[in-house]
Amino acid sequence: MKVFQDETVPVKPVEMQGAVGCRMRCLIGPEDGAMNFTMRQFEVSPAGHTPQHTHDYEHEVFVLEGTGQIVDGQGQVHPLRPGVVVFVPPNELHQFRNTGPGTLKFLCSIPHRSTG
Repeated sequence: MKVFQDETVPVKPVEMQGAVGCRMRCLIGPEDGAMNFTMRQFEVSPAGHTPQHTHDYEHEVFVLEGTGQIVDGQGQVHPLRPGVVVFVPPNELHQFRNTGPGTLKFLCSIPHRSTG
């Protein structure tokens, strides 16, 4: 078992082309003995966003704090606030945007095959 505060994990900038004001912590992954999924915590600064992107794996998202939007593959905009849950299927175009005055923070779980 591993128990720790999230702030003890180093935060790193998201270096995907098109990312603005995004940082990530890898909270739990293969190096922790997790056999199937990696849990990441994202922080998006005010007016920041992830790039519009797709990938061949799903992810599950839970919003912790802040306000924002996720834009789906059909261009529909869905509001984000604490407690909102998002499932992004494989190969679906998506983008997270911070629309609020504070940091947008969310957890994102992905299968290990996508972390390498």
